[in-house]
Amino acid sequence: MTISDEKTLRDIQKEFNIYFPYLKIEFYSGHHARGEGSPVQDRLDPELPLSVVRTIHTTGDLKIDPEKKVSEFEQMFSKKYGLNVQVFRKSGNLWMQTTSTDHWTLSEQNRKGGASELYYKEKHNQ
Repeated sequence: MTISDEKTLRDIQKEFNIYFPYLKIEFYSGHHARGEGSPVQDRLDPELPLSVVRTIHTTGDLKIDPEKKVSEFEQMFSKKYGLNVQVFRKSGNLWMQTTSTDHWTLSEQNRKGGASELYYKEKHNQ
């Protein structure tokens, strides 16, 4: 995934979702503390270009390690690119912030989201 000022937040969200179909990322105007959620009113419009919202204008390829803990992934976005990001996991037909499971890896989160969606669909005959 390439991070550059020409991309929008939605571009980054779509690229992330290719790797992790049961996870999504949202961008926020402020930081959140470890183990805490991000307030919905601080969520940024996904159509905003990165040039407008980030504080560190480093361009480069971001290698996403599926074995990286969610907390480390979120911190890396902040330190390297000046972007405040929160990971969400699919839970049935809802999206939940991963605040209480930030110590899980991205891979573990994605697996849990996939299992949750499968269970939900079977239960609701979808």
